[in-house]
Amino acid sequence: MYILECADGSYYVGSTKDIDRRLAQHSAGEAAAYTRTRRPVRVVYTEEYSRIDDAFAREKQVQNWGRAKREALIEGRFGELNALSRKRPKVNE
Repeated sequence: MYILECADGSYYVGSTKDIDRRLAQHSAGEAAAYTRTRRPVRVVYTEEYSRIDDAFAREKQVQNWGRAKREALIEGRFGELNALSRKRPKVNE
């Protein structure tokens, strides 16, 4: 799982078996449509997994996070992650 910072300051979250190859694809405009118009991009965070399905699950988790929580992850402020979780409205019982 990886996080890219795009030229416009936004973040892109993805997963791959080969980060160097994937970064080259993003940089060449041959990867995700999102990054194609936001180049250059740079890798700001990576996590390695032995199984691609675990990396994909983590990618989907982080994609649902807000900017502040992603930045805490990138900066290694792991103790703040729980507090930065988005508050979900309570469902009436």
